[in-house]
Amino acid sequence: MKKSLPIARLLAVSAIVLSGLALAGCLGGGGGSSSDVAAPTTPALVQIADSDLIQAVRPISGSTSVDSNKNLAVTFNQDMDGSTINSTSFLLQGESGPAVIGAVSYDAPTRTAIFNPDSGLTDDTLYTATLTTDVEDALGVALEEDLSWQFTTGSTADAVAPTVSFSTADGATDVPVNRDITAVFSESVDPTTVTADSFTLETAGVLVSGTVSYTGSTAVFNPTAALLPGTLYTATLTTAITDLANPANALAANQSVDFTTAVAQALAQGPDPVPLGTAGNFVILSKTGITTTGVTAITGDIGVSPIDEAAITGFAQTRDSSNTFSESGLVTGKIYAANMASPTPTNLTTAISDMELAFNNAAGRSNPTATEVGAGDISNEIFAPGLYKWGTEVSASADFTFDGGANDVWIMQISQDLLLGTGVAVQLTGGARAENIFWQVSGQATLRTGATLKGILLSKTQIVMETGATFNGRALAQTLVTLDAVTATQP
Repeated sequence: MKKSLPIARLLAVSAIVLSGLALAGCLGGGGGSSSDVAAPTTPALVQIADSDLIQAVRPISGSTSVDSNKNLAVTFNQDMDGSTINSTSFLLQGESGPAVIGAVSYDAPTRTAIFNPDSGLTDDTLYTATLTTDVEDALGVALEEDLSWQFTTGSTADAVAPTVSFSTADGATDVPVNRDITAVFSESVDPTTVTADSFTLETAGVLVSGTVSYTGSTAVFNPTAALLPGTLYTATLTTAITDLANPANALAANQSVDFTTAVAQALAQGPDPVPLGTAGNFVILSKTGITTTGVTAITGDIGVSPIDEAAITGFAQTRDSSNTFSESGLVTGKIYAANMASPTPTNLTTAISDMELAFNNAAGRSNPTATEVGAGDISNEIFAPGLYKWGTEVSASADFTFDGGANDVWIMQISQDLLLGTGVAVQLTGGARAENIFWQVSGQATLRTGATLKGILLSKTQIVMETGATFNGRALAQTLVTLDAVTATQP
């Protein structure tokens, strides 16, 4: 008798409603179907994004306007029994008719299962993907119940090659010898193509030993040992890396970046930075809306998804002729929403997923430098680089300081709310930079009148910035962002 994975330990699932997916007048059926394959009974949907077992799914749960030629991918957080992940345990079903026929494979090194439909999916159709209880981990423990997620296709096919940007600028100098090299793709790529052969680091023609990982839209090269000081290195991504389209679109050419490590072998202090992926393209990103009153001034792009542009209020924005973004006199940048033309919906869905992965990454960091500093009152505190954790609300009625170098990192894990009082400001000394301070807030984050916050704000709920508040960083909220005559600038 096969064993079952405990739901509380591995699934951590709950019923959800995927709003905006039941489209009136949607076409039925799925591409590549056959009348001799019975349609599976669609189980009640369960939240797959928070599952301890699943690292990521593609297309992302709840995504819309998915290209009809996309393969499906599931990346697990643990080793699986690949023989149990096949065409009878990894299923795809359209709104009506038989199941979609396709080839299923499992790549053990990346812990990724791929579903490759035999033909393109039907346009404008809601699909349900399911992992059944036949799926087992490497120890023979099976899923306790079927696990499903949904997405909706659009009316286009993906024929565009992914692009990439490195975290280290080409020609950079004084790069810390103890930091990873990261690369962010413009779209989700095939995890099985991101390997130690396709993402390399070398110096003077000699390959550097290291491990390669891929999450969301971010690839990371982690050197086995600290790099040599004062040395020129080249990081390269090759055309072996492809997206999940069928046929696949590869990088148009090998992509490389040269950088030189610090001569003095300076070590960056604090934890590794939290990878933001494509969420790092936005100064404000929200799932349920962005509202403003007063004369707000924002520098950088803002976006909402899966909610549509009607949830962006107070900006008096106008849609560009391309229908892919809007503009406003309050925003030096572009405004994006899920109901705009392709590729905006797909890009936003990826960014929202990357935002949630970043929150989980920050929340999952262990071995804090200190806990419960100031019993939650951080007024007048000076924080050296490190990981700080609170099980309470964190508030400040007076300024506080982050003191460290330009490459040092701070992560603030806050289990409840964050509140900066009226006129309170974050101070940076020693070269500390806002982009290296990560606020992981499980409750609401509030900046009172005239308060100044610096850093990457990852909020599980709402972000509120009151009259005259100033923000230098990125406000990434899993619910609403409300602003009142705020100045917000990306770092």
